[in-house]
Amino acid sequence: MTAQPHPSAVFSIPCEGLLFDNDGVLVDSDHGVDQAWSQWARDRGLPAGQVTAIVHGRRSADTVALLVTDPEERPAALAAIDRLEVEAAATTNALPGALEFLESLPRGRWAVVTSGVTALARARLMAAELPTPPVLITADDVSHGKPAPDGYRTAAEKLGFAPARTVVFEDSTAGAKAGAAAGATVIGVGPRGLATDASIVVRDLEWHDGVLALAAADLLRF
Repeated sequence: MTAQPHPSAVFSIPCEGLLFDNDGVLVDSDHGVDQAWSQWARDRGLPAGQVTAIVHGRRSADTVALLVTDPEERPAALAAIDRLEVEAAATTNALPGALEFLESLPRGRWAVVTSGVTALARARLMAAELPTPPVLITADDVSHGKPAPDGYRTAAEKLGFAPARTVVFEDSTAGAKAGAAAGATVIGVGPRGLATDASIVVRDLEWHDGVLALAAADLLRF
């Protein structure tokens, strides 16, 4: 991500608010995710590779509900993975350019919408040394997680903008569907973004005076 206007921008998107997924968009938490969920899977005799393949973009509660058949066992299983993920959050790093890009944005113009619980989201942002979002929507704040639009709609509302005047940045299929269902413009981010339904996927971007500018060299799909 870059913070200054780029002369090679091929087109621009007027927008009032920018809504970011956290993991895979602002921070690289893949090592911690794999570590925590692999341990959780092994503790329950589940194949770690199959478990880690389905967790991105989902609330831990939704993943646990898919994998733990006995409803009575789910609360303990959920508490276990939430603890393991927070313990592994120290391995989180900011993605290149994320700090500079966020610091270029006016307060009140951006939010983070994540499938992680609040404690985990804050721990990862702190480990990555990124600023505290003016609006942070986590798994604890919504009744329905991604791909439901609740999180992105709530974030836009708290910022004071109509969802249609916001842009959502996502790297997961569930997250991209959530942004689209909320009525926002969705931009996929990074190689994982190519697996989403987003018509635009970027490796880099810039925002200046209410306009999101995309450069030809930074487009992965358009």
